[in-house]
Amino acid sequence: MAKILVVDDDAHVGRVMSMWLGKNGHDVQIARNGAEALQCLQGGPVDLVISDMNMPVMNGLQLARALREGGHADLPFVLLTARCDQDALARELGAYRVTVYPKPFFPSKLVAEINRILGLVSAAP
Repeated sequence: MAKILVVDDDAHVGRVMSMWLGKNGHDVQIARNGAEALQCLQGGPVDLVISDMNMPVMNGLQLARALREGGHADLPFVLLTARCDQDALARELGAYRVTVYPKPFFPSKLVAEINRILGLVSAAP
């Protein structure tokens, strides 16, 4: 279906997302931080990036900005965060077309949201 880059410094979260996305037909690549994600993208394009907010080296916010300013303006980007100011964060990132998604998350609901963003399913009425 889609090639998805998961960016998270928590190996368990990466495995869980990879398993759920893989079960739904997606090809998943994992990076441990934003800098590693940028290196992965040099190896070829992806259809969507899912990134944690808080990571060492380069966090999710910095990664989103780097992608948008580096010529990936149309790449769908989902930012996972447990921050309590998610609405403010979404407004700040509005120009970058980033979807802010809350943590903790239910994997099945996240997969449904990813499929919706990718246009693989229609939005619920």
